[in-house]
Amino acid sequence: MSRLPRAGELGLIGCHVCQLVCRDSDVPDAACPRCGSPLHRRKSASYSRTWALLIAAFFFYIPANVLPIMRTVSVGDVDDNTILSGVIELWVKGSPDLAIIVFTASIVVPVLKFFALGLLLISSQRGSAWAQRQRGKLYRLVEFIGYWSMLDVFVVALLTALVQFGFFSQVEPLPGVVFFGLTVIITMFASMTFDPRLIWDGRDFDD
Repeated sequence: MSRLPRAGELGLIGCHVCQLVCRDSDVPDAACPRCGSPLHRRKSASYSRTWALLIAAFFFYIPANVLPIMRTVSVGDVDDNTILSGVIELWVKGSPDLAIIVFTASIVVPVLKFFALGLLLISSQRGSAWAQRQRGKLYRLVEFIGYWSMLDVFVVALLTALVQFGFFSQVEPLPGVVFFGLTVIITMFASMTFDPRLIWDGRDFDD
């Protein structure tokens, strides 16, 4: 079958903010008629900005795992826990559900986001036509899980509330939380600066 026409060939352009499909024009500073955002065929410097943010997030993720993220005091025992040791601490203290949540939000999700964004960047820059539909779905998945990436920070706050139930006598957030929060925020910006339309800029897609 012949390939499907591209939006540019049909004289169409999509707003990257509200997703409205608009008529393309050569008018400088054209704006979306619905939300007023500037219309452009591709996000400016998408590759360089996304790479810069992704690398910065990775460097922040290292101290987020090395530095202690929380301090727990229980029956006179004081422990400064990193993310991984905190997961073990929660499991030992009888909170396996919270341990699984922290492990998923703090280890699994960030690593998957690094891998997914890196894969999207490399494959798009090479103009690869490999699994374009699946890569588009992968990008939407990265965007979706980005909204839940701060879950680990909220868990630390939740642990403080558990004091009144007798799980711990005291819980304090430590500097690791700050670096983890920065990692989450920067990876969210990285996924926002990546233009998913670049996935389709390789060879023509035949349906």
